[in-house]
Amino acid sequence: MNISAAYVTYEDLDGLDDEKDIALAAWAEAGIAGRIVRWDDPSADWAAFDAVVVRSAWDYVTRREEFLAWARRVEAVTRLANPAAVLERNTDKTYLRDLPVPSIPTSWAEPGQAVDLPILDEYVVKPAISAGARDTIRTTDREKAEAHAARLAAEGRTAMIQPYLDMVEAEGETSLLYFGGRLSHTVRRNAMLAAGSAAPDADNARAELRAPAPDQVALAERVLAEFSGFPGLLYARVDMVRLPDGSPALIEVELTEPYLFLRYAPDAAANLARALREWIAPE
Repeated sequence: MNISAAYVTYEDLDGLDDEKDIALAAWAEAGIAGRIVRWDDPSADWAAFDAVVVRSAWDYVTRREEFLAWARRVEAVTRLANPAAVLERNTDKTYLRDLPVPSIPTSWAEPGQAVDLPILDEYVVKPAISAGARDTIRTTDREKAEAHAARLAAEGRTAMIQPYLDMVEAEGETSLLYFGGRLSHTVRRNAMLAAGSAAPDADNARAELRAPAPDQVALAERVLAEFSGFPGLLYARVDMVRLPDGSPALIEVELTEPYLFLRYAPDAAANLARALREWIAPE
């Protein structure tokens, strides 16, 4: 093998990243020598790799500025997927305000501003910089929702206030996975905050493969077109849900460290490996 790539992770003490082995095996089949490296490993020689691929840097939320500084250093010496500018934009969900696509209605509570919540049947309140369901609550209590948003704002964090959509329990959340700009596979996931969920981060184990509807593909491609100005977008996960009127709406687009559900589709890992090889050494 004459192509090398770093599979970038974090100090995974609990073994949460269960995609490493299947990804590296597929990379090897594609002629890419992959090695697992922590993003904050001070001894890592990033310039020694033909590519550095962010995969499970799941502790970036509490170390975002450090993580972005690392990304810029790496990008100065080798190819980084996804690019540092993408990581910077995507790790703060305020990007959702700038996307001209249907999305879940959201109110924002900025640091230093008074919190004024809309009247909703049920609230979801979360910080704009977060992963999984960290610091996220679901409640029918407006005062509780307001207090949580105010606490986040008081901590210097932007809070997102959204309606809880019952459709996520019947329809689930749909994730479309793209590698190298091509749709690889689609999964339906149980909503993280659905009643009866075992744990906020356990939804990956309850996903199922599904065929996307044409309107879901159309929305995903509209979303990704908004990031077309960033060259080298290797992977993307577009998460969406249907609104009460049946139309699809964006939840978020995961361009930093998404779980890719590689075990759910027979060709998923190979699709990622093919896209990576084409990205490193286009023919």
